Amino acid sequence: MAPGARPLLLLAVWTLAAPVLRGAGDTGDGGWYAFSRPVILQRLTDNSVSCRAPPPHLLAGTCRRSRPVLTRPFPTVDLPFQDYVEHLLHPQDPSSLGNDTLYFFGDNDFSEWASLFQHYSPPPFSLLGTTAAYSFGIAGAGSGVPFHWHGPGFSEVIYGRKRWFLYPPEKTPEFHPNKTTLAWLQDVYPTLAPSERPLECTVQAGEVLYFPDRWWHATLNLDTSVFISTFLG
Repeated sequence: MAPGARPLLLLAVWTLAAPVLRGAGDTGDGGWYAFSRPVILQRLTDNSVSCRAPPPHLLAGTCRRSRPVLTRPFPTVDLPFQDYVEHLLHPQDPSSLGNDTLYFFGDNDFSEWASLFQHYSPPPFSLLGTTAAYSFGIAGAGSGVPFHWHGPGFSEVIYGRKRWFLYPPEKTPEFHPNKTTLAWLQDVYPTLAPSERPLECTVQAGEVLYFPDRWWHATLNLDTSVFISTFLG
């Protein structure tokens, strides 16, 4: 953890059977801290057998078309998944721009990835009035998504490690919309005063991060990583 960085609250859940999450700010009425703050959840589900590494048939390119998406909201690009794995799944070039970088995540075709999602155990929590939508991703070391915000959800790392940087909705981060997270970390992060730095954490394989509604966040994959997000909308 860099000097001045503010780590997230870490809740260790030691049972897989109906875990109850409580933390600072719990009112005792069944509410839990993560409704308003990011929180890391440990031992929440067990996807180690079915999802710890990409199923071999996925990497064999049996999916006809998959949709890697750019690290910022540009139009998506269609190409065979095998081409992405063999030619684009490599460490990020620090000098590359966001709109030059393909990142496989989001808008997944559920029929193509049905064998993966059928074996995935999502976090056993939800928000009233929302439904869950899953997104599966694979990305190389140094890749990531620059600062953005959307609705609440969970992000689980299946394989590898993912570093997160988060700001509350009222605090817009300083960033260039076409610079990668890696470039931001190298160029902008060191210039921030401790009070201006984001909440940050590294989510390990098997851990889940809950991110609240409208929180700014950027991600950086520290290794070649496999991850599944559950968006509550």
